Parts: sequence; C-alpha cells; structure tokens
Amino acid sequence: MRFQASWPLVVIWTTVISALPRVRSPIHQQRLSLPTVKESQRKYILPVFDPKPSDRANEIRRNRKGYLYGASLIGNTSYFPTGDLGDPMVKEHVDLWYKDAAWISQRVAEEYQSAAATVSSYGGLQNLSSFNLLYDGQWEATLPYGPAPGAQTNYSQDLFFSMERLSVNPYVVTRLHPNEELSFNIEDTIVARLAPGWDLEMLHASGRLFLADHSYQAKYPKVEGKYSSACSAYFYIHPATQEFLPLAIKTNVGSNLTYTPLDEADDWLLAKMMFNMNDLFHGQIFHLANSHAVMEALYQAALRTLSAVHPIRAFLDRIMYQAFAIRPVGEDVLFNPGGFFDQSFALSNEAVRQFATEHYPLSAGPFQSNYFQQDLVARGLVNCTYGPALASVPFYDDGILIVSSLRRFTDTYLRAYYPRENLIFLDTELQNWISEATKEAKVLDFPPSPLVSRDVLVSILTHAAFLTGVSHHALNSGTPASTSGVLPFHPAALYAPLPTTKGNITTLMPFLPNMTDALNHIALLIRFNRPKLEDSDGNLVHMFSSPKFLAGGCSEVAHAARLFQAEMLEISSRIQSKTFDHNGLAQGMPFIWRSLDPSKNPFFLSV
Repeated sequence: MRFQASWPLVVIWTTVISALPRVRSPIHQQRLSLPTVKESQRKYILPVFDPKPSDRANEIRRNRKGYLYGASLIGNTSYFPTGDLGDPMVKEHVDLWYKDAAWISQRVAEEYQSAAATVSSYGGLQNLSSFNLLYDGQWEATLPYGPAPGAQTNYSQDLFFSMERLSVNPYVVTRLHPNEELSFNIEDTIVARLAPGWDLEMLHASGRLFLADHSYQAKYPKVEGKYSSACSAYFYIHPATQEFLPLAIKTNVGSNLTYTPLDEADDWLLAKMMFNMNDLFHGQIFHLANSHAVMEALYQAALRTLSAVHPIRAFLDRIMYQAFAIRPVGEDVLFNPGGFFDQSFALSNEAVRQFATEHYPLSAGPFQSNYFQQDLVARGLVNCTYGPALASVPFYDDGILIVSSLRRFTDTYLRAYYPRENLIFLDTELQNWISEATKEAKVLDFPPSPLVSRDVLVSILTHAAFLTGVSHHALNSGTPASTSGVLPFHPAALYAPLPTTKGNITTLMPFLPNMTDALNHIALLIRFNRPKLEDSDGNLVHMFSSPKFLAGGCSEVAHAARLFQAEMLEISSRIQSKTFDHNGLAQGMPFIWRSLDPSKNPFFLSV
C-alpha cells in the first residue's frame, strides 16, 4: 500500500483503518484477574524431561523449515521472518495491530477536526503562546492526560531543556572522560560567566562536562521545503548549584553557529528547538533499531530452536505479542516515500533507513552493553568514578524500580524450571537458541554459547522484557505526544532556513509549523499512544498475568506473577503521585515526567 504525499495525514491514516472492523483485540477485552494454577496443569517442560522427545524434535524440524530469515525492513538491521510459517505469523501480527490501532486512528481523525476548528476560531497560530490552543481542551480521548505538566509553561527554562536529556530521551547524553578529546571549543570568557571561576578545560578535567551529539544528521537527506540542523550540545554540572545545565549548542550545518545561554533569548530558544528536533528524530528511530530490531532477531532464533512447550519460548511468546507487525506497517504507511514521516519530519524516510543501518551495529543493536544499568554506567550517568554524581537521573530513578521487579520475576521463573544450575547446560534447546541467536540470527553482543550460568540467563530475559515493556515506551508510545514532541519546543522540522548570524531574529514563528503542519505533527504522535490500556490487561502491570501463559506454569510462577503485578501497581501509584515541590520542580525538573508508568504502558512492542 502506497500513498501520495499530497493527501492529508488524517485522511490517509483513516483510509487505512476504515476498512477494518472496529473491534478490540482479545488482549483488550477485559481486565483479567490472576488465575490460580495447579501443578497438574503444568505443560512447559525442558527437553531432558519430555516423555515425547521425537514429537518435540519433529516440531523443531518443522519450525526450522518454516521460519526463515528474510531481508531486513526499514534499513539494514536484523533479519525479518519469512517462510511457510513465518509469513502467516507476520500477517496475523499485522492484523492484530490494525485492530488495536483502529479505535485511536478513528478518534484522532475526529479530534483533529475539533482542534483545527478551535485554533482557526482564534485566527490560527499567531505566537508561541498560541500553540497551547492545539492542546488545551483537545485530544481528550486520545491524549487524556495531555502534555506533561510544565511542558507548555516552563519549556524556556534551561533546566527544562537539560533535564530532558536524563528523562525524555536518555539514550544520547554521555559524560566526557577527562582523557577524551573535546568535540568543540567555547571561549573561556563565556564559560566563566556561566560558571564563575571555571573554564571549559576545568569542567572537562573534573568530570563535569557532558556531550549529546547529533552531528551525524548533517549528511542525511531532507524533505523538500523543510530544514534541519545536526546539533551537538555540551551540558555541565554547575560547580556551585550542582544543577545539570546546558552550556552550548553547535548546529554543524550552514554557518555552523554555536549558541550559548548568553545569547539573545530568541537565538538561544531557537538553538534549543533545533537540538530537540534532532533529538526527536533520534528517539523515534533509535527505538526502532533498539527495541524492535533486536527483539525480533532474538525471537526468530527462539522460534527455530525452542519447542512451544519450552519455558523460555513461552516467556518470549508472551512478551512478543504482535511484535512482527511494526516493521511491515512502518514500511507501508509511516516510512514510505511521501508517507506520514515525510509529511512531518525534516529528515526523510531515506534518512530513517540510513540512521537505522548506521546505528544498529554501533549503539542500538548491541545486546549486553545496552543492559539498563550497564549502559547508564558506561555513559557516566550513574555510579561515575571520574566526576560528581548527577543530582537526579529520572530515567534511572523510575526505571530501576521496574527493572529490579522484572529481574525478580525472571529469577523465580527460571529457578522453577532450572532448580539445579547444571540443567541449563543439559538443555540442548536452550544451548541451540544461544548459538543460533549469535550465529544465524546475528544478535550483536549476545552472551556466547555454551551458556552455563542461571544468572546470565536471568539477565538475558530481564533485558528482553525491558526492551519490550520499558525502553520502547520511554521513547515511543505516549512519550512523543506528551513530552518529546510537544510543540512549539519540539518541532520535527524547521520551515525556514537556519540563521547565518546571531542577533537578528525578531520572531520564531517562521521556523515553526503552521496550523495544518502542527496538527499533522500532533496527530501523528498521538497515534503512537495507547490510552485504553490503562483499563485493560495489555499494560505492563499484566505482563505475566495471562491465563494462557500461567496455565503452562507452576505455583511458584503464579505467585511471582502476583507479586510482580502488585509491584507494578505500587510503582504506577508512585509515578502518578509525582508533584512539583516548593521550588517548582519534580525530580529536579520543571516538568513532571511519567513516561514509565506501568499502568499506562503496554507490556509489548505496541508501535
């Protein structure tokens, strides 16, 4: 299915959905109570204990013939399944995805018209404040909680901009080691005015200097009529206040201007908007190469090596609900030439494929190095040994609660099936999966075979669940509509050429989308949201509560699932109760960030 670029975004998406029955998938039909599972119902079994080994071997033989590794989609990342079994599985996943998407697509189309009428009645977008008309009282069904508190009022604050790097998109910024070379220089007189008594080298040597680099985007193709930067930005821990603040932004295109907080207000605000534009592109495509591509490769290896009654296969079957829908749907309606992405973003669908191809082997694809805590430590964001601690890392503070709970469940789950650690070595299917994942499926940086440690296996499955149920939603799902893509501070494109000099801006409006482009931007991002999950069994709270999943388990697993469910509800309550303190801050930020709420996020790769 291909679409013309001139068609309005809402009409196109509604056309895709309209022919489909407006029903909800089984996962959304009711809020399920956790069933009691008796030992006699147990069906997941390791191959060494299976009384029918020949049946099991025949099943795997059929799977190896039917699930084949096909060409990658949306850039050269991981293989995509094909074959006599792979093709119908993909179709089933796509059909499920369209059923899940039907409701929100229809409602967005309706609410789009209401928002357009409201903004038009006020004469359109006249200034930065008028962008609030796009949100206030709008999208009540599809974005029921609206933009994050503070996102529309506090975005001009430097602390707002800097703390987004530790929450809204935490996958870019890194602390510069004193032995690393600096990316660009700033005059000492400028640094001294921002941090009295300090210069750039002193900040660097003391481990207080951070870099977020999007300079690679300079070479990417752009959509005609739109403009983009390729910003690099320095951030620093202020020596006196210990706040994490922006120091400078370099555009890396055109006149290659470097902006600082000492510039005129509009110049500096435009610089932050330009960085956010690059960061929004990064977050959306990084999540595709990181969560989707990685987990699809790992799951394909499992389909070809593990029996359906293997407990590891059952675990992956559960968290990979409709997982193979996203890349085909993306090829058809999001990243096709002139499609949704090209209509809103400055960098084109070809840039998407180029980014995915380049960043999959470098940063998005490696498995172990992207373990939650390991990644943050490697980038100097937590437990840093060469610089002072950051006062607040909201992504870590919220994420560690969920990841720790995931690990506890996974550890219990594996101990139930591998009560003796030597059973891991004796599990031929497991060993074949580990080998297949590394060799045939080409999962990068995956633990080598033979695998003999239960703890390593716990880490593998914990990270798998983290990718589907946490990391994905930190960047996608409701995050773009509520934080990382909220206008006017987070444009997907500029609509006027970048300035060649500083100090000449009289208004920022020519750089920002007009009413139609702004509505298309918002409507696209809201379609990633899944607001009805809060009252369904499809959210993270219910990741391990499926009757089908538990029916093949044992009492230990059922108990662990109840405990996980209770912990997720407690974390959700904690996240929902966030408020501003007496300084107008929440977790050290002038906005309230709730993107990891388990009650509102899917347990699966939803978009």
